[in-house]
Amino acid sequence: MGVLEEGPRRLGGGQSRCLYCGLPADRVATLEQDWVLLEPDMTPLAHTVPAEHRWIELSDGRVTVYGVCPPDPFQRCRIEHRLACSAQPQPDLWPWLTTLRAENGRRVERQADPEPPEPPEQWPDAG
Repeated sequence: MGVLEEGPRRLGGGQSRCLYCGLPADRVATLEQDWVLLEPDMTPLAHTVPAEHRWIELSDGRVTVYGVCPPDPFQRCRIEHRLACSAQPQPDLWPWLTTLRAENGRRVERQADPEPPEPPEQWPDAG
């Protein structure tokens, strides 16, 4: 085995757009050789997320569901974008997720709003 000079190799994932709301989501490989869309920039404390919805990032860049109960109180996890997607009907799983879904809905509306028109280079003489 050789020495890794650049650190561990990460599996290519990147970002994809949600087919329902159009917001970006992180596309990440799972241990089961599948892909999952995770909510970007969202790493809640694992104990605040039900066990079947906790995705833990592994050292090689893949993720797996982390069903250990109770988790370490400082462990962070990821959640699937579908749970935070404002365009997909979901039950109220936990209060902060409902707030996140509402904020994502506002983000979609802001993206759909057209840009304000550019001001004219020279204002008319009003005076």
